[in-house]
Amino acid sequence: MDIRIIGKHMEMTEVIKTRIEEKVAGLPKFYNSVLDVEVIVEGSKDGATNSVEIIARSRHNHVFVAKHTGQDMYVCVDEAVKKVERQVTKQKEKERDNKHVDNKNIESEVE
Repeated sequence: MDIRIIGKHMEMTEVIKTRIEEKVAGLPKFYNSVLDVEVIVEGSKDGATNSVEIIARSRHNHVFVAKHTGQDMYVCVDEAVKKVERQVTKQKEKERDNKHVDNKNIESEVE
């Protein structure tokens, strides 16, 4: 899985980069089709607010996007990752449900 971290209007420290990489590296645990993740970290000009946007791309042209804005950078990263995890889990459940259709219900509807 390819992880790209982009910082806008701020200086990215190694601590923030490693925190983002640790959190994002867990996404394949929820959905193993994730191919690459782009994380855009943006600081405001006055330094009061930060925003983190995560764009995860997977097979079959699925794109998962989450954005969180707040004062604490670590909280923004955690919340954005949680949002992507929910989207990824929902997609995996949809795919799993479509594969395992109950044949008994289909036969009874035909009759």
